[in-house]
Amino acid sequence: MATPQQLYRERLSRYMTAMRNEKPDRIPIRPFAAEFTAKYAGLTCQDVVHDYNLAFKAVQACARDFDWDAIVSNMVYVWTGLTQAIGLRYYTIPGIDTPSDVGFQYKEPAEEESFMKEDEYDELIDDPTAFLYNKWLPRVSTEISPLGEAATYRNNLALVKGAMAMANYFNAYGPHLDYLKNVCGMPSSISGIFKAPFDIIGDKLRGYLGLTMDMITQPDKVLKACEALMPHLYNVAKTTADPLKQVPIGYWMHRGCIPFVSAGQFESHYWPTVKPIIEELWSHGNQTLFYGEGNWDWHLESFRDLPEKSIVFHVDTGDIFKTKKVIGDKFCISGGVPNTLMSYGSEDDLRKCVKRIINEVACEGGYIMDCSAIIQNDATVERIKLLTDLTREFGVYSDGVLKMADENEPVQNKPIQKKEPYGMGNRLDNPKIGQCIPFEEEQHRMPPIQGDKELVKKIWDETDAMGNSFIWQCLLSF
Repeated sequence: MATPQQLYRERLSRYMTAMRNEKPDRIPIRPFAAEFTAKYAGLTCQDVVHDYNLAFKAVQACARDFDWDAIVSNMVYVWTGLTQAIGLRYYTIPGIDTPSDVGFQYKEPAEEESFMKEDEYDELIDDPTAFLYNKWLPRVSTEISPLGEAATYRNNLALVKGAMAMANYFNAYGPHLDYLKNVCGMPSSISGIFKAPFDIIGDKLRGYLGLTMDMITQPDKVLKACEALMPHLYNVAKTTADPLKQVPIGYWMHRGCIPFVSAGQFESHYWPTVKPIIEELWSHGNQTLFYGEGNWDWHLESFRDLPEKSIVFHVDTGDIFKTKKVIGDKFCISGGVPNTLMSYGSEDDLRKCVKRIINEVACEGGYIMDCSAIIQNDATVERIKLLTDLTREFGVYSDGVLKMADENEPVQNKPIQKKEPYGMGNRLDNPKIGQCIPFEEEQHRMPPIQGDKELVKKIWDETDAMGNSFIWQCLLSF
C-alpha cells in the first residue's frame, strides 16, 4: 500500500502533467468541492462557513476517503466569523440570515447604494488602496466610521478584531495543508487569488448596474480605473501564488463575458486589463486557472492569444467540446460535467457524459476531471463516488507517462515577451503597489535616522505591507 508521501508525489505529478497539457498515466480528478464536503462529513453549511476548523475537517474527510488527485484546501472560503468581525454588509450568514443548511449568499446593493459613487472614479484612480480604506471599507461595514467622523468603540474594535481574525485564519492553513499532504497524500488544487479589474468594479465597487451605466456615460473613466487596479491585483496574485509554481493561481471569472458585457466592451475594457497580468504572471512561471463561471464560448479565440500552457481553462456552462477544438491544443481543460447530474437525472446520463468527455476531450491528455461548477450540498455522495469511479475505470492512458515531480523543486517555465500595448510596463514601479504608506513618504515624518536606514525601511515596508494585504484580501476574498 502506498504511503501518503508516495501518493502525494504521484498525485501532484499527475495533476501537473495534465495542467501542462500533456498526457499522464490517467486522468487526474480535482473536484472543486465546497458545501458538499460539509454534507459528506455530516455537517451543516453553518458549521463549515462559521467555524473554519470544521471546514478544514470536512475537506480532510473527503481527501482521506476519495481517490482524487488534488483538492481545494477550503472551497467554502468566506469565513463568516471574519466577516462579522469587520461587519461586512454584503453576506448572508447561514444559521443567522438564512437556514443553517443554505450556503452563504452575496447581497448586491441597489444601484443608488453602491459602495462607490459614480463621481468617485478619479479618487479610485489616484490611489486605489487609500480609496478602499477611506471610502469603501466604511460603506461595506456596519462598524467602521466614515472618514472625518469620530471613531467609535465599535469602529476601533472591528479593525482590531478583523485584522487579528484574518491573521489567525490564514495562519491556520499551514497545519491544515500539512495534514492534507502528510496524512492524506493530497495536493492542493490552487494557490493564490486573482480577479479581473472590470469584475472588481462590478462586484464590489459600482455594482453591476452602476458599471453598466458607467460604460455608457463615462467609459474612459472605467478604463482608467481598470488600469489603475491592474498592478494591485497582479500584486495580490503574485504574492499569494505557490512559491514553487507547481499549482495555478485561482482566477474567478464573473460577469466579464457576453451577455453581461458586449463584445466591444470585452475587447475595449475587460480583456486588455486582464491579458497583461496573465502574461506577467506566466513570465515569472506562475500558471493561472481560468475558472470560467458561466459561458465564455464567445471569448475562446481571445484566450488563444495567451502563451501556450500559461493557463488551465475550466468550463462551466460553456460547450466543452467547442472549447477543446478552439484552445485544447494550447491549454489544459477541466470540468464540463453538469452539476445537475450530481443531484438528479439518471446514473446512465452521468456515465454517458463522463465517457464522452473522456473520449472526445481527454483523449490526448491535457484534461482534468471535475464538475462544471463548484460542488454544493445538493450533490449526492453516491454521484460523486460514481464520477470518481468512472474516471478511474475509463480514464487510463495506455501510452501515458507519470513524470514524477519533486514536490520541493520549483517548476521552471520559459519567460515570454509581451506584445500588447496594454502591458504592465512601469505600473509595477509605483511604490504604493503592495504598500499603504511607502517608506519614502513616511520618512519625512520621522526624526533623522542615525543608524541603519535600510533596516528601518525593511521593517517599515514589511509591517506596512500587512495593512495593504488586509484591505485587498477584504476586497478579493471576503
